[in-house]
Amino acid sequence: MATDMPIRIGVMGCAEIARKVSRAIHLAPNAVIAAVASRSLEKAKLFASSNGYPQSAKIHGSYESILEDQEVDALYVPLPTSLHVEWAIRAAENGKHILLEKPVAMNVAEFDKIVAACEANGVQFMDGTMWAHHPRTAKLKEFLSDSDRFGQLKNIHCCFSFAADEDFLKNDIRVKPSLDGLGALGDAGWYAIRATLLANNFELPKTVTASPGAILNESGVILSCGASLSWENGQTATIYCSFLANLTMEITAIGTKGTLRVHDFVIPFQESGASFTTSTKSWFNDSVTAWVNPPSEHMVKTELPQEACMVREFARLVGEIKNNGAKPNGFWPNISRKTQLVVDAVKESLDKNYEQISLSGH
Repeated sequence: MATDMPIRIGVMGCAEIARKVSRAIHLAPNAVIAAVASRSLEKAKLFASSNGYPQSAKIHGSYESILEDQEVDALYVPLPTSLHVEWAIRAAENGKHILLEKPVAMNVAEFDKIVAACEANGVQFMDGTMWAHHPRTAKLKEFLSDSDRFGQLKNIHCCFSFAADEDFLKNDIRVKPSLDGLGALGDAGWYAIRATLLANNFELPKTVTASPGAILNESGVILSCGASLSWENGQTATIYCSFLANLTMEITAIGTKGTLRVHDFVIPFQESGASFTTSTKSWFNDSVTAWVNPPSEHMVKTELPQEACMVREFARLVGEIKNNGAKPNGFWPNISRKTQLVVDAVKESLDKNYEQISLSGH
């Protein structure tokens, strides 16, 4: 049956992250690697052989060539951010569904052009935020929306940092203004911002203010920064992202009745499962020497790693369009756009000497 045919995904670019997603495509039950493209045929061949691509996968020596491949349903695009607007639009115009690495664009104006092309050509868009697809994430949302256990959200703090080595800080595309000019904000900050939005049911904050003390390299690319966010209803959040601090990926969400903590939200400590802690109506004992109702830990097992869960969901949506005439799911481009809007606001605040930026009207 046609509906049982796996979605044929092409990999457009041989970035390091493409190794991980190539494995994810192998593992996803409803997807197959159909092709790979690089600007060099030799590089594409080497990438395919070193990542266990099937013999049936076609090797393309240019990005234009994979766009024209009629045996490719969708493209995974891990190109530098500065190239996203051109190649994502061209992919959509060639009828290819798009799984695009984050940050999705250099700014929301660029991303809106990508979305317009996807809508005009009826193709599915999804960004590469892997942790959103881990089954744990659904459990986090479940707790956050439980008015009896969590209550109303008051504050969230989220950080993602890692201590990059000297080679990374000199040569990685994420520190080059012409390639990934958003630096740590577009990379690590994207995840922290997405987490704060998820905790707020993807409602945009009213204001965003970058925190003093941001560190930029000599080319003006952000290596470390923070920001505070506030919502109409009084909820607040702080984020921190850095290429200069020890590996940390934390979410702390505090409600009127409960608290949620996640210590490994971007990449779980282990692939087969991920945990989080919750506490509800915690207090002290009579002598105020210990807690009553201390936090409890919850483990969520998964048969597939989170990146394969992402590919499986992307392929499912593409399959619905291809086989059943469904319309593209607008949830994913919508939350990508909101994340990009907050990224843009933090960047604008930094550029304006930590001025408060209003997101009203967006």
